Amino acid sequence: RSVPEVVMAAERPRSLFALSAAAVSRSMAALERDVWALPGHLLRGLLPLLTVFHLERAEDAARRAGLSTQPIWRRLWDDVMKTRPPNSESITCWRKKFLETFFSNVLHGVLDVSSDWRLNDRHFSPLLHSSPHVSQLTLCNMLQGAVELTAEHNHRVLENLAGSLRILKFQHLLSCDQSIRRSLVLLLHRLIHHGSVSQVSMCSWPVPDTVLLILILTMSAGFWRSGNALAYHGSPCGLCRKEDKAQSQGSVQEGAERDCNAEREGSGDENQRSSPKEADARMNSVLSGPRSPPVQNSACGETSSKVPCGHTSIQGCSSPCSSSEQLSCRPIPRKTRRRLKPAVGRKRRCLRRSRGHYADPEDLYDFVFTVAREDNSGLLDKTRTIEGENTENWTSSSPGSPCTGHAGCKKRGGPAGILSLKAAHRFRSVSTLELFSIPLTGETCRTLSNLLSSWVSLENLVLSYNGLNVNISCILSGLRALSRHPECRFRVLRVSDMFSHMPCVELVRCILSALPQLHTLSVSFDLKNQLEGSRPEANPSCSEAEIPESCLEVLEIRFPREPLHTVFLLPVLKASKSLQQLSLDSATLPCPQELGLLLEVLKECTPNLKKLSFHDVNLAEHQKEVLLLLQDPGLQEITFSFCRLFESSTAEFLSEIINTVKRNSSLKSLKLPGNRLGNHRLIALADIFSEDSSSSLCQLDVSSNCIKPDGLLEFTKKLEGHMQQRGGQLPFTHLRLFQNWLDQDAETAQEALRRLRALCSVVNDAWDSSQAFADYISVM
Repeated sequence: RSVPEVVMAAERPRSLFALSAAAVSRSMAALERDVWALPGHLLRGLLPLLTVFHLERAEDAARRAGLSTQPIWRRLWDDVMKTRPPNSESITCWRKKFLETFFSNVLHGVLDVSSDWRLNDRHFSPLLHSSPHVSQLTLCNMLQGAVELTAEHNHRVLENLAGSLRILKFQHLLSCDQSIRRSLVLLLHRLIHHGSVSQVSMCSWPVPDTVLLILILTMSAGFWRSGNALAYHGSPCGLCRKEDKAQSQGSVQEGAERDCNAEREGSGDENQRSSPKEADARMNSVLSGPRSPPVQNSACGETSSKVPCGHTSIQGCSSPCSSSEQLSCRPIPRKTRRRLKPAVGRKRRCLRRSRGHYADPEDLYDFVFTVAREDNSGLLDKTRTIEGENTENWTSSSPGSPCTGHAGCKKRGGPAGILSLKAAHRFRSVSTLELFSIPLTGETCRTLSNLLSSWVSLENLVLSYNGLNVNISCILSGLRALSRHPECRFRVLRVSDMFSHMPCVELVRCILSALPQLHTLSVSFDLKNQLEGSRPEANPSCSEAEIPESCLEVLEIRFPREPLHTVFLLPVLKASKSLQQLSLDSATLPCPQELGLLLEVLKECTPNLKKLSFHDVNLAEHQKEVLLLLQDPGLQEITFSFCRLFESSTAEFLSEIINTVKRNSSLKSLKLPGNRLGNHRLIALADIFSEDSSSSLCQLDVSSNCIKPDGLLEFTKKLEGHMQQRGGQLPFTHLRLFQNWLDQDAETAQEALRRLRALCSVVNDAWDSSQAFADYISVM
């Protein structure tokens, strides 16, 4: 607190309990155990006086006493963070929210713990004691956070993050020097390969550093090589060493069983001598044969420096690292390690092992440069020599391999971005990859394609504003190769960009033809290509080939103001018998009959459709089709967003909508944002819940509809009347009111909202209608 506040507090008379509680809070280090045993009424008064560290430790005691610490954490957020978090209504645990944000702010130097006495306790480390609550972490700019987390004094913090962190984000990255990249390598290895991170997101990187980008992608896919790149303070990774030791012991035991007459030492030496050959054989097996999926939270267990880790062989890391020497990977191959003379002490041995491994600073990123620059044809020849005629090799030119047969991938003799698995180990990999606003060159796309082709743990891929254009075919070829893997888990693909290089529906057909196992597909484009004539002609393989029956459940298409031709969408819908949700955005209807034809096709081909959404589609002249949709007994959620429903309609059309919804007992959610309802139409909509209604509608969205406070109050009064007529029972539970003109009469708006919240859950915002009025008029 500030000095005046402290003085005023000292001048005010304080109760004996307040004085005692303050004294106890100052001596918590000695009295903690006794405090947790206090009765609930005493503990309630003491909790607000604790530091965040003791408050976090008081959670169990408070729960036993029937107390909740949530109001205290919420007050802490308001006092310390001084911001309103996004989606605050959905926050279920303010303790986790505060400590997670507290960790990030302290890590990046945004928050000074000395600014508030509740944040400062010499008995506690802010990073160490908040890290178990961190499930999402963002690293930005020069990756200073990665350097701090991999510092030797923070090794326990990193261990906590390895168990708690699920989402790792990179934002606004800048090029950095090699020492920082070493820290990033260590961080990714610990948090992904030996940790619990399941999602990696990168966003807002207008001019990406290719080497750094490929480094993050490669390690997210579970690939990295052993060697000096993963050395940390001269010590190898303890987790890798433990698994290596376990596998080595297993090899010795197998050898002893095969030759029971051999001596133990001879058997062990023989296995050790033969391990390089076995390693080569296993590498060839992994390169040529089917790959097993990575097990979540599994650790890597290489048999030698040339053996990729088998994902199904290790079920988990049995024990966490307890010292800094366990935080990085083994820096040298087994063959080199055998030549080392024994050292007396561990510290000396670590130094001896690391000697010479950082002599050449470029060695650290040889692997990344190999990924980005290796010549395609040269690598193909090399892998064919090693692996013979196996057509399943992911670097070969078989039909199932990535980057073959597409214009964006037919570059020979130049950088190909083919990943060299000979130098790589296979570790645990993430299940979700998101790339937002990061331009991807053809070279980077080819590298990503080859990573995708064996990324069997990948379930979700989001590519947003990456400037892909024709390179989308390169990405698809990698995903096609992945889909043929028996352990493929890939289910969700979201692609959005500024310009589309082909018609949206054709791209959807191409994707579903390549990936029939998809459950969710979202394709979104803002504009057509700059030059209308620059679009390629229809791809015969996509346009003429029959789409196999797919598992698609959710389909979202955002058209760049393209006409919606149902005849082209028909093959997609016929192949998607399991479709449950369809969203069509920014499409134009080429003729008045087009929407009717679409509804007929939907009724015939998608019997399981539950949710249908139209956004920014002009339905002003399609009143008949709108009514048909509202009476469809199969649909549970219908959205008409900014569809100009009432632009040229009469009062009879609104009455027909109300009567149709009243008779439909299956419709649960109706969303009508941006349709110029105004006060009078909103008041009329209240009749959906009249006494004679059989409607089960529980959610209504009337955002962005020019609703004023007096109209909202009349709507509320009408709802109250219907509730009384129905004996106090209404199915209506949720109302959304974003971006309406409720600021024009704050007092009336507050009364309407107060009375509405007694009937249902209301979600609204503090929107300034005067700032947006000009924008609204401009689009009318």
